Amino acid sequence: MKWRPSQLGKLMTNSRSKSEILSETAKSEIRKIAKQDFFGYDSDIRTKPMIKGTDWEQDGIDLLNEVRFTKKYVKNTIRVENELMTGCCDILMDDVIIDIKSSWSLETFPATPSEGENSDYEWQGRAYMWLYDRPAFELVYTMYDTDDDLLTPWDNKSIHKVKHIPAHHRVTVIRYEREEVYEEQIKERLRACSEYYAQYVNELNSK
Repeated sequence: MKWRPSQLGKLMTNSRSKSEILSETAKSEIRKIAKQDFFGYDSDIRTKPMIKGTDWEQDGIDLLNEVRFTKKYVKNTIRVENELMTGCCDILMDDVIIDIKSSWSLETFPATPSEGENSDYEWQGRAYMWLYDRPAFELVYTMYDTDDDLLTPWDNKSIHKVKHIPAHHRVTVIRYEREEVYEEQIKERLRACSEYYAQYVNELNSK
């Protein structure tokens, strides 16, 4: 089983029982993934904020380039894997991995780094540093215009149309440095996750 960095947040939650390495949240996530793999379906929901973040992701990359007065940031297409994980980060540089998070509106945009702290995203970044062997990870929140196709006549345009706001006010960056101790935690946890995954699949097969 190859786990994805985006799954790591739930898998790394701590169990309330000292005798259990996997939390109930982690077990529930593993069962959900195993059922999808076993029955061959996808339960992911495409909400409008998710569509903005994927279909218009290039706008976020362009905004980061504008703020940093460069054109060097481009969408990465290189997927890598190791014995436990597989992933494809947003932007791959020699010295850093960058993940672009596109905010739905000004109301949801983390205007300061402290507002953007998110353990799920941090674990995702630490997984990418391990996968790509990079020393740092930048979590970059961007706020750019929401496309008209995603809005209704009743949406508040003032929180979606933001080009009049200086670009540097619409980018928030949180930087993490690579630490081996976290990678050892990831390895230990994912081995336990793989064991639980295999046990659950065996249960499904033995019905």
